[in-house]
Amino acid sequence: MKNKRISGGRCGLRLLSLLMIFVLCAAALFGCGSSYKYKQELNIVDDNYRNYYEIFVYSFYDSDGDGIGDLNGVTQKLDYIQDMGFNGIWLMPIMPSDTYHKYDVKNYCEVDPKYGTVDDFKKLVDEAHNRGINVIIDMVINHTSSNHKWFLDACSYLRKLDKDKEPDASECPYVEYYHFSKGKLSDTYYRVGNTDWFYEGSFWSEMPDLNLSCEALVQELYEAADFWLDMGVDGFRMDAAMHFEENEPEFNEQVLNGLYEHCREKNPDFYMVSEVWAGYSTIRDYYASRTPSMFNFDAGNTEGKIIKTARGTLRAAGFVDAMIRYQDDFSAVYADYIDAPFITNHDMGRVSNALMNNENDIKMAGGLLMTMSGSPFVYYGEEIGMASSGSKDENKRLPMIWSSDLSTKGMTKGPADADRNITSAFEAVDKQQKDKTSILNYYKRALRLRNENPEIARGTIVKVESLCDGNQAAITKTYNESTIGIVYNTSDEVMSINISGTELSDMAIRGYLTLNNEEITLKDGVLTMPAQSICILR
Repeated sequence: MKNKRISGGRCGLRLLSLLMIFVLCAAALFGCGSSYKYKQELNIVDDNYRNYYEIFVYSFYDSDGDGIGDLNGVTQKLDYIQDMGFNGIWLMPIMPSDTYHKYDVKNYCEVDPKYGTVDDFKKLVDEAHNRGINVIIDMVINHTSSNHKWFLDACSYLRKLDKDKEPDASECPYVEYYHFSKGKLSDTYYRVGNTDWFYEGSFWSEMPDLNLSCEALVQELYEAADFWLDMGVDGFRMDAAMHFEENEPEFNEQVLNGLYEHCREKNPDFYMVSEVWAGYSTIRDYYASRTPSMFNFDAGNTEGKIIKTARGTLRAAGFVDAMIRYQDDFSAVYADYIDAPFITNHDMGRVSNALMNNENDIKMAGGLLMTMSGSPFVYYGEEIGMASSGSKDENKRLPMIWSSDLSTKGMTKGPADADRNITSAFEAVDKQQKDKTSILNYYKRALRLRNENPEIARGTIVKVESLCDGNQAAITKTYNESTIGIVYNTSDEVMSINISGTELSDMAIRGYLTLNNEEITLKDGVLTMPAQSICILR
């Protein structure tokens, strides 16, 4: 037994020695820990191509100690948002509501008291604009709360209506604001009290669907839009856009276009991004609305192109083909489209769960997102690898982890019905900020690259055919007569990629993304790229 222990110990020492030699060689080869030599001047264009940060206010940052995030909390974290490299924020619903998520609006021209006041919101917008950050808010027009005055008045009227009499909009205009019927038309219709009248509620009985073919209602919604535009809002995220009328895309597109054009009359730079949670062809077709952006659910989601590429089930060449397909097909429907790629959002399991807490794959996913065209959207906490759990929505909207010390100022309690045993595999913001190889600092460099190179968001993509093979791929992007190259190594191995004789041959390294700050080198026309890395050339 003694000899076996000594032998095992010697084997362990040999393995340790070999490992140390390998680490030292790798460090020498890739410059692990060496300073990054490619920081460029920022070149941020003031247009609607932006880097957006999605915020669930309830769980983000608490300014007054009640455990609920609020607008003043967001204002206090604008410096963090700006320092990360975001120049746009999307606030999930902030209007009065009886639910924690606030997708059931009770008043379109107020701020939920749990979040603060209208003045708090004005201050947030002003402070954001002072930092060059645009603000868009959720506009939920598919349905309202069952406690909205319109619905309460309509139901009260119908309860008093004689059984043999039809509703009269001159007596109660709100009966035309919703889908009321005498008799139950489907399983998504619910009874009004003890009457024979029913109303449609596709998502939930307490979210009655609006009738957007009612001109009086549309005018009310335009007035609500004006209210927020007058406070400086830069755009709207349109919730449930494909459900305004089920299976009637042309009608839905007209609704989007009508609101968009109305808002552009007040603000020519107004931005709109719509939720069309559907397959690729449906997303493409909704650009017939001639509105700027649709969330790219083909690229995002837990089984979208970004996560598949990061985990290795879709190769780099396939990812490049997808980006070109988006460019060609979306622009064919609407030339002025702005793609809105994302990895996950508030309705999905988080990226860390989809990628099994693999830090390298999580970084790779972030790098892929940040080299896509358009306006990328990052869900709060994605930049630190926050976790979710299961299918319950509350577990996808947990408190932002500013510190591992839960008593730290600003920490929220999160949704009351969220599970309390969900822990992240990665450090909190305060720790990751100090770690040069953290997920947070990877995102920060990726955002910096976008802000240094406007071609990444806006450039026309051309595939470098000879360099696209399996887990390596290359493209050029051209914007305003300036061309950059982007080269991908999505494999788990070091790659040597010869760019001589290609469209990239006269370019030099302008920046890169590597997992642990390893160096990418270019010598004699050969790019040496460590595992899961991305290089920008110019």
